[in-house]
Amino acid sequence: MPDVSGRLRAVATALIAGVLLVGLAGPALTEAGDPPNLERFMAALGAVESHGRYDAVNARSGALGKYQILPANWRAWARRYLGDPDAAPTPANQEHVARHKLTSLYVWLDDWGAVAHWWLTGDGEREPGAWSDFSQQYVARVLAAMDGPVGRSTGSTPASRVERPRDARVLDDSNAAIDFSGGWSEAEFARYNGGQVRYADEAGATTWLTFRGKSIAWIGPMGPTRGEARVYLDDELVATVDVYAAHFKARAEIFSATFNQPETHTITIEVVGTADRETIAIDEFVVGG
Repeated sequence: MPDVSGRLRAVATALIAGVLLVGLAGPALTEAGDPPNLERFMAALGAVESHGRYDAVNARSGALGKYQILPANWRAWARRYLGDPDAAPTPANQEHVARHKLTSLYVWLDDWGAVAHWWLTGDGEREPGAWSDFSQQYVARVLAAMDGPVGRSTGSTPASRVERPRDARVLDDSNAAIDFSGGWSEAEFARYNGGQVRYADEAGATTWLTFRGKSIAWIGPMGPTRGEARVYLDDELVATVDVYAAHFKARAEIFSATFNQPETHTITIEVVGTADRETIAIDEFVVGG
């Protein structure tokens, strides 16, 4: 069960006072099928919140059951999803209510990390860089449990794992060899290399690295708010990449190139400034050979 004091620090007093309204005014449930990886997320959330115990009760907040639902939320959600605000929190009812509420949240937020953040705080902010340190740590725990052997296996490689050459040299965004120009900021998230990335959303912002090797790869986050970037090798435009993804991925190989032999090259990334999804982020460069 999460540290209660941390949860209370993360949730604003106004939110606690208005939690019933939040439960009633949340995003509407659609008739669509289960969102991707719902079973895995529910198993992970239950493990983090209560170690999977349906009888768990938080002595301080009154949060109950496997998913540690606050009492006022239970009444609101039981009314909405069971038709009875006084429905008992039996294991079957807990699963039914949590499944419907989490589905509704995913339809709204479109990312399991953002759903976990909402579950802790009641805040619909999608950008991890805007979350508190405590919330980021909580989300990281849920996502780590989701990546582990719980629920149904997706058969896919978690986004936090990126294949690297055996002789790879990894330069994260804080490495002094990487230069930035044009308004780059830092965003923190536990699943980034070193816990942070460098990002920009202004057209023309650039970053570049001069390296010697047989390959180069750019690793960074993808998601609904991410846009396009131009990639240059030795001042020649070689690709325009779109970092958009329907669901947030903390770490992905966005661009890579290989060379016949170890040589000195410069890779430059320029932010395009795509309308409504301008953000481009650098987590690390991986140099092979």
